[in-house]
This record gives sequence, structure tokens and C-alpha cells, in this order.
Amino acid sequence: GLYKTELIRRQGPCRTVEQVELATLEYVWWWNNQRLHGELALRTPIEVEEEYYADQESSQPAPARQGSNEELNPGRITLRH
Repeated sequence: GLYKTELIRRQGPCRTVEQVELATLEYVWWWNNQRLHGELALRTPIEVEEEYYADQESSQPAPARQGSNEELNPGRITLRH
């Protein structure tokens, strides 16, 4: 499959199980985070996720500023003279 073609055959045979495990972890991270996806307009999943959350933050309305300062900051201590 693709894993074997892209990882094992390109890097050559691994000598230990630990080498296979490390190579597999690196490959899976690359596959899930850095690989350009055709379904994502040739962008990485990280780029798409960052764009999504930036859009979410910019589309949320600002919180209403009603009430006293005590209501806006319930844990704040106010000294009264």
C-alpha cells in the first residue's frame, strides 16, 4: 500500500522494531497534519483547522457590556471607603 511505498521502501529496511515504530509515528503525524489534501484545496489539515477557528472567532458577536463592573468581573474585589 501507500504506507509501504512512501515510507518503508523509500527509507530502506528498518533494523529494529523501535525504528519501525518511530518511522510509523512520524509518517502518521505527517499524513494527518502536513500532507496536502485534494479535498481541502491542496491545503494541509492544520491550515484548514486554523482558518476554521479564526473564522469562528471573527464571526462571534462581542459580549454585551451591561451591568456594573462587579457583574462583568464577579471575582473582582472592590474596596469601598
